[in-house]
Amino acid sequence: MKEKRGFHLTAPTWCKGCGLFGVFEALKTVAASLDFEPEDLVIVTGIGCHGRINNYFRAYGFHGLHGRAMPVATGIKLVNPRLQVLAVSGDGDAYSIGLGHFLHALRKNVGLTYIVVDNRIFALTQGQASPTTDFGAVTISTPFGSRDFPIDGPALALGAGATFIARGFSGEVTHLASLIERGMKHDGFALIEVLSPCITHNKVNSYDWYRKHIVHVESISDYSPRDKAGAWEALSHPGKIAVGLIYEEGKPSFEDLVLPDRRKPIASLDPGVDRTRLRRIMEGFR
Repeated sequence: MKEKRGFHLTAPTWCKGCGLFGVFEALKTVAASLDFEPEDLVIVTGIGCHGRINNYFRAYGFHGLHGRAMPVATGIKLVNPRLQVLAVSGDGDAYSIGLGHFLHALRKNVGLTYIVVDNRIFALTQGQASPTTDFGAVTISTPFGSRDFPIDGPALALGAGATFIARGFSGEVTHLASLIERGMKHDGFALIEVLSPCITHNKVNSYDWYRKHIVHVESISDYSPRDKAGAWEALSHPGKIAVGLIYEEGKPSFEDLVLPDRRKPIASLDPGVDRTRLRRIMEGFR
């Protein structure tokens, strides 16, 4: 069954109750709200259960190698900055093998949207501990409890200089869609982490567990996403997980700084050489 807006092509095959269904619904809502044409959107995915998302959208898609969503998405955005580039990774894909790419893409402020679907487990490979797994959690790779302290992606992004940081919950689709839409309108790198229960391999961090532990920053008195100190405080409450638009600031995007014309694909630009300038440069080497 096809839908004109939302680009739904076929029924997803995730486990019944998987948080990815909420992410998928939010993405369809955003595609319809922003009135995307299929040729205007590129979805880049890594390796993991999330990797099938681009199979369900009538848009450009690229299923990359494990941890390599950022280099591919960055390349696409720079080659054709007119495209809306959306990258999707899991917590393992983003914060483990892909961590270096993630940090450098956000510090450069590349104009793409990065959705990190965090289920606190390596789900596709049957339940090993991931970089966001809770300390002490028993998994098939940590039968005596994990001895690694978890990574907090939004806190890491804030420290690395990200210009847009949000966190949503796949059990709150409307709220999540509003965050993704705002991130896609942001001029620069936008991180949206999604708390997404894995109902098959993570029996601890369930929908009910998240509902008991999340706190919406919108409910915090006088909270402003422009206040970095306030964002740090919101991310630092023990036992509570901040969701909502956590931080946003204006800064030139990477495309504005390096491209001659961000309105045009590189292939359409005049590759002509300024011979006078080139001659001056060559003379400097004589």
